[in-house]
Amino acid sequence: MGEYSHLSHGFLPVYDEESKILILGSFPSVKSREQGFYYGHPHNRFWKVVAALCEEPVPKTIEEKKTMLLKHHIAIWDVIDSCDIIGSSDSSIKNVVPADIAGLLQKTKIERIFANGKTTEKLYNKYVKEQTGKKITVLPSTSPANAVCSLDKLAEVWREEIGDVKCLKC
Repeated sequence: MGEYSHLSHGFLPVYDEESKILILGSFPSVKSREQGFYYGHPHNRFWKVVAALCEEPVPKTIEEKKTMLLKHHIAIWDVIDSCDIIGSSDSSIKNVVPADIAGLLQKTKIERIFANGKTTEKLYNKYVKEQTGKKITVLPSTSPANAVCSLDKLAEVWREEIGDVKCLKC
């Protein structure tokens, strides 16, 4: 399976003071760490799903991704700031230091928090919920490991849970 490495997150959350929702992941994958940005695995469907929600073209560059998120008042980050992990395996995560999500919430208008998958929900509830006092809504994971859910189904469920992101501009 491989050896454990102690890793720090490596990149900052994407948000501004107008952010209204926060979508959390667990910890960056190997591909994301290589690229220095969220959801960098070519088969992860996060950017396609968010683009569908926002009714925008799928962003290609990091700058386009940040622009789309902020335009629609969406913040993204991960629950874990540092941990021991084998490769990209969420199931191997141990020795967790959580991200300061409560601090982020104080700087924004974030009212709702969403988990990109059940592992993220579990990690949030274990390490962060007590500090934020906010519940998290779990969404089906955009990971390529969640092959059961088609892209269309993912976008449909995310839209049902998050609602119309166009209304976040109000």
